[in-house]
Amino acid sequence: MAETVVAEAVVADAPPVGTTVDHLTETYQAHYRSLLGLAALLLDDTASCEDVVQEAFIRVHSARSRVREPEKTLAYLRQTVVNLSRSALRRRIIGLKLLSKPMPDMASAEEGAYEQLERDDLIKSMRGLQRRQREVLVLRYFADMTEAQVAETLGISLGSVKAYGSRGIAALRVAMEAAQS
Repeated sequence: MAETVVAEAVVADAPPVGTTVDHLTETYQAHYRSLLGLAALLLDDTASCEDVVQEAFIRVHSARSRVREPEKTLAYLRQTVVNLSRSALRRRIIGLKLLSKPMPDMASAEEGAYEQLERDDLIKSMRGLQRRQREVLVLRYFADMTEAQVAETLGISLGSVKAYGSRGIAALRVAMEAAQS
C-alpha cells in the first residue's frame, strides 16, 4: 500500500506529458520561416501561406497535450502545414467549379438594335418578292430544306426551285441595299 502512495506521488510530481507552451514558442521562433517555405511550395500566394502556418501552430498548440514526445512537435507542425495546404487547394478547386458559368458573349444593346432593324428590313424585303420566290427562299433557307424537298413541297420542278431561288436572292439583295441606304 505504501508503494502505491509513493508511485502516485512520483506521477503527480512528473511534468505533464506533451509539448509545453515554452517548447512550442521556441519551435515557432526557430522554424516559422522554414514552415512558411514549405507552405509556399504547396500554395501560390503569400497570404495563404501565412494563414496556413499560423493555423498549424494554433492547432498544435490546442492539441499539445496529445503530443507524447516534444521532439516530434516540428514533425506534427510540418504534417499539419501539408494537410492545411491540401485543404486550401481543395477549397479553391471546389470554389472554381461552383462559380457560375460566365455568360456567353452577348451583343450590346446597340448591336441588338441593329440586328432588329436588319431583321425588319429583311421581312419587308421578303414581302416585296413574288409569292413563289418568297416561298422557295423561306423553305430553302429558313426551314432548311433541300431543293428537292422544296420542289416536292411546292409541287414544282427542281429547275423551277433553282430559278425562283436565284431570282429571289437577286431581288432580295437589291431590296436590302435600298433599305440600308
